[in-house]
Amino acid sequence: MEVRSRFAPSPTGYMHIGNLRTALYEYLVAKSMGGKFILRIEDTDQERYVEGAVDIIYKTMEMVGLKHDEGPDVGGDYGPYVQSERKAIYKEYADKLVDLGGAHYCFCSEEELERQRKECEEAGIPFKFRDPCKRISVEDARKRIAAGEKYTVRQTIDPKGTVSFDDHVYGHVTVETKTLDEGILLKSDGLPTYNFANVVDDHLMKITHVLRGNEYLSSTPKYNLIYQAFGWDIPEYVHLPPIMKDEHNKLSKRNGDASFQDLVAKGYLPEAIVNYIILLGWSAKNDEEIFSMAELEKIFNIDGINKSQAIFDGEKLKWMNGVYVRNLPPEKFHELALPYYKDAVKRDVDLVLLSKCVQPRVNVLNEIPEAVDFIDALPEYDIEMYVHKKMKTTPEIALKALEEAEKVVEGMTDWSSVEAVHEALLAMPEKLGLKNGQFLWPIRTALTGKQCTPTGAVEAAYLLGKDESLKRIRIGIAKLTDGNAALSRV
Repeated sequence: MEVRSRFAPSPTGYMHIGNLRTALYEYLVAKSMGGKFILRIEDTDQERYVEGAVDIIYKTMEMVGLKHDEGPDVGGDYGPYVQSERKAIYKEYADKLVDLGGAHYCFCSEEELERQRKECEEAGIPFKFRDPCKRISVEDARKRIAAGEKYTVRQTIDPKGTVSFDDHVYGHVTVETKTLDEGILLKSDGLPTYNFANVVDDHLMKITHVLRGNEYLSSTPKYNLIYQAFGWDIPEYVHLPPIMKDEHNKLSKRNGDASFQDLVAKGYLPEAIVNYIILLGWSAKNDEEIFSMAELEKIFNIDGINKSQAIFDGEKLKWMNGVYVRNLPPEKFHELALPYYKDAVKRDVDLVLLSKCVQPRVNVLNEIPEAVDFIDALPEYDIEMYVHKKMKTTPEIALKALEEAEKVVEGMTDWSSVEAVHEALLAMPEKLGLKNGQFLWPIRTALTGKQCTPTGAVEAAYLLGKDESLKRIRIGIAKLTDGNAALSRV
């Protein structure tokens, strides 16, 4: 039997992290077992439909490397792959289910539902609709429908019995049917609810593996009753634990948590996001953490999915993104960095060299502007920054280093390469009786005004140019001269 899984998003906005994880797992289940991955757009909830959301789905899947074998844009043998285009199919199967006794026509108004809801509230019991229309014969119901009366189709559930199923994550599940609500399957506008459409579509599209959030565990018995009423095979289920913001709160776009698009906009690489999301609920047997999609297609296994909820750790994602950033080819990193230089660096500098300095020292691309902002303007700083215990610098040593650096820079005639600047500056520490770090740390501090920069003293000097470097070194000398004088008066 061919393994077939499906990703069935609703076009309601950006791609949430939980939705993307489901898509990734669905894809990997199919590919790891030599099967097919299907894309289906579930757009029957027209009130929540967001214009342009389908394009976001396509673009996201392309960015993360999820290539579907069948779908609205590529076709296939089991289309249409957009639910709003399958309206006649749902009507046909809803009528069949009524004939099989698994559903009934309902003519109840919203007022009737509200009356029963209030009764339950007053009695302090959970609301469960008791449909008086179940007593109407199919023949009479269809006469009323033919006469133009508005109706819905509701599921019919025998309250005396149980329904069971096996789940790859949660094991064997048994539910008493008396606890199940007879929900609407076909709405009055002729469109199906999720509870009906997903069953019909999964059967007709020959889906063998269904992966979804564990919030659907409680509804799965109702889906299985529909499968059983039609005499259809039930797919294999994998219900995924939630992704949590912390121990008590689910990750939710509604609560301001980042979507995939938000993370990309913040400078995270799609490959790193995918790698991290895969690990939110799944682990490899060898406990490795860095995987390419090609590797995951070979090693992914349903048995590696955890039952416990996963907590989204922003710091772990940042670390993982840093691994991916540092592994980028230099020319690719430079290409990605250019938009971040646009507003942060107005001075005419060697951006290729800047990228070589920046790449090993940032974890997320949006850290670039702050890392390089010293190029356009020297930040305010005080002389305490010249003191570095590891480098063994003091304000006195720093002043000595800067005064000598001023002479060297002023006398330089060759500023054509970073190597030329390196040769000129590194000739001095030994002559002054200083270690390289003791000499270079004060220069870097004077040039950048920051303790942490992607460049060293040599690269900073070359990027800034001779005149700007001299200007900043002299500012540093003035600061240290005034500071040391003040210290001597204490």
